[in-house]
Amino acid sequence: MSIKLMLSAVLLLAIASSSSLFAQSETQCSDPLSHQFDFWIGEWNVYGQQGLVGTNSIKPILGGCVLQEMWTGSGGSTGSSFNFYDPSIQQWQQFWVWQNGTTLHLSGEYIDGKMMLEGTSSGPGGATIMNRITWFNNSDGTVRQLWEQSSDGQTWATSFDGMYKKE
Repeated sequence: MSIKLMLSAVLLLAIASSSSLFAQSETQCSDPLSHQFDFWIGEWNVYGQQGLVGTNSIKPILGGCVLQEMWTGSGGSTGSSFNFYDPSIQQWQQFWVWQNGTTLHLSGEYIDGKMMLEGTSSGPGGATIMNRITWFNNSDGTVRQLWEQSSDGQTWATSFDGMYKKE
């Protein structure tokens, strides 16, 4: 077999293999579990007790496998997150980054009309802070986001309570 023919065969095999890998990863997100957080997709005005506190843009990316969040607070703060369902651990994941580089990793699941994700962060003096963020899929098309924090896992304080309304 000539080198040209052998290289052509190897190239053809590589293309065929990569095509099947891409096909597998594209269909992986067709699972309904991968779309449980789709109720959050949209362009939102976010309101707190003091009125409008910011805007949030939630868009599906990477073939609908990931939701990208782009937050802009009324006071100028910004942040972004990537949200996706990981079938290998059967949980939702969120990776959040604030404008100053601080990060937060959360994981959890969608149950009874709400997405609840939890994770830890460092507080003053390096103390561990537990974070629990719940998004409520309201029947009127709004989304309530409740962010609670705890140092002991027993008592929780509200860090943020916002209502998302479509722009």
